[in-house]
Amino acid sequence: MDRAKTAGRLLAVGFTVIFCLNPAVPARAAGPAPAPPELEPRLFGPPPSPEPEPEQEAPGAGNEVKESYIRWVDFNAPAPLMRQLIEMDVKSRASGETAPFDWIEGLAYLAVKCGGDFRKHKAAQLRQLRKALEEGKTVAGLGEGLKTYAYYLEAYGAALGGLVGAYEQETAEGVWEPRYGLRAFSPIAKGFAYGHYDDFGSGRAYGYRRKHLGHDLMALTGTPVIAAESGVVEELGWNRYGGWRVGVRSRDGLRYWYYAHLRQNRPYAEGLQKGAAVAAGDVIGYVGRTGYSSRENTNGIEQSHLHWGLQLIFHPSQKDGPNQIWIDLYEITKLLEPRRSATVRDPETKEHRRALGYREIAGQARNDG
Repeated sequence: MDRAKTAGRLLAVGFTVIFCLNPAVPARAAGPAPAPPELEPRLFGPPPSPEPEPEQEAPGAGNEVKESYIRWVDFNAPAPLMRQLIEMDVKSRASGETAPFDWIEGLAYLAVKCGGDFRKHKAAQLRQLRKALEEGKTVAGLGEGLKTYAYYLEAYGAALGGLVGAYEQETAEGVWEPRYGLRAFSPIAKGFAYGHYDDFGSGRAYGYRRKHLGHDLMALTGTPVIAAESGVVEELGWNRYGGWRVGVRSRDGLRYWYYAHLRQNRPYAEGLQKGAAVAAGDVIGYVGRTGYSSRENTNGIEQSHLHWGLQLIFHPSQKDGPNQIWIDLYEITKLLEPRRSATVRDPETKEHRRALGYREIAGQARNDG
């Protein structure tokens, strides 16, 4: 009996040593298996370079050319600064400039100046940029030769490329007006209250210990959830962590918008299905508290809220693989706060739908096809 106990202890110690010496094995708390990659990435800091299939083989044994794409984005550009740059973009186009100002180019240039950490941004840097533009210079010209400008331009273009562009908006009188500006919407419908704070990266323990890679908007159950950007419904259904959820891929394929913990029993807008096209401002579902259960349709969340996430995809391997890129949506949520989609409720079906029509003009946003 004593020998058996001693052997068991030694075996346990042996496993502990093996585990500690193998950093590829992640620690997790006891409970359900880790979340699928779609919701909870396994890496929470700048990930190591994955090993994709080589684009081509160079001459010589073992000499391979690896694909080059962005593997990490840290986004903390403040909403007031983004709003100022968008206003500059809109005014530039309204004045008929032959080379209009692009707000994402401006943001990328300012990112270079503060090393990508906008807590270090100074108002004087934006004033200097404005002065340079008034002197006839371009952001592209200013960015030429700056080592990290191309990186920030591609990274921010992926994160923000569909937010501003040309569109047509129906008025209350039924007239369609052409407009240019912010065309993305807040994920919470107009007239419905919500609260939020910057919770990106905070701890979560259901199933296994991990970081929160989304943004929670606290709202009452039944609050209409709005598509922030136009795209195609790529995921729809139950997930043990996110409950009833919707995943919408942007038209350029670079952004995957994730809406989770939707309402029990009737989580989605009527007729919504996988593969369907949705427009920015459409009702796609309703706030609830489903999830944290392997049993479908379970209210496992204590307080109703919308988990809203944004994944950036620079390579197909990043969508469901271990090297996912999710960014903090706190500042983007504040940017979109004034742009709320009005809805009307059908008294018979009790379903909400958008009140006014909206359509985008193709080719008039940064990443439009």
